Amino acid sequence: MASGFFALLDDIASLMDDVAVMAKVSTKKTAGILGDDLAVNAEKASGFVSSRELPVLWAITKGSFLNKLIILPIAFLLSAFVPIAVTIILVIGGLYLSYEGAEKIFHYFSKHKESHEAVDLSETVDKEAVLALEKQKIKSAIVTDFILSVEIVIIALGTVMEQPISVQIMVVSIVAILATVGVYGIVAMIVRLDDLGLRLINFNDRDESFTDTIGNFLVWVLPKIVKGLSFVGTIALVLVAGGIFTHNVPFLHHLLDTWPSFIRDFLMGLVIGFVVLGVVMLIKKLFKKK
Repeated sequence: MASGFFALLDDIASLMDDVAVMAKVSTKKTAGILGDDLAVNAEKASGFVSSRELPVLWAITKGSFLNKLIILPIAFLLSAFVPIAVTIILVIGGLYLSYEGAEKIFHYFSKHKESHEAVDLSETVDKEAVLALEKQKIKSAIVTDFILSVEIVIIALGTVMEQPISVQIMVVSIVAILATVGVYGIVAMIVRLDDLGLRLINFNDRDESFTDTIGNFLVWVLPKIVKGLSFVGTIALVLVAGGIFTHNVPFLHHLLDTWPSFIRDFLMGLVIGFVVLGVVMLIKKLFKKK
């Protein structure tokens, strides 16, 4: 009886060890999406009054958890009953990611200036208007998170498709939770850097003190961190998309197979991304003419 109990414990420990290893592999596979997710949400959670940054971020975090509660059961049902659908969604997601990466690169090199909705600070804005604008930004962030969450879940699921459904549920759920907690935890630290910097600047009345130097550095470095995350996230998006194509599209699997995987995946994602971008731009032009 005792030996059977300890054997069960050993099986559970072995299973959890396998789950931990697969969760680590899945997390690495989703690193590109997480980088972009981090950059996007750091940008969307900034620009608010200091006292509202964390409440806004918490609202987005709750929306992210709700997104994953919707996505996870659907993904597991597809994996159990229509596994080919997971691969199809993965490839479609790869097209979207490569397109997004190519679009960002194209806009960067073409010096494209995106138009942003400006708020006239010269006019008195009441509390209800501020809250309405806040809700709009939160909604936009949650919608973006939903798209990225689908890719995170599908990519993680794609790494454990050959495992039993119980292992799939544990691994993908762990990755989803880590993604949400990790991304929004880091975003919370990033968006509060400038506030910490101001606190250090006002820590004492002496000019050019050590705290002033650190505080000014934190205020200066915050926008550069967000831009840096955006750059890294863009490169990672193209790499992840290229990896999806080379591993899930048969005729691309052996293309350039003698090249280093890093270069092959990047070129694959970049080329396909610009093809999709060209098609999208052509369609937009045709609709504008009509």
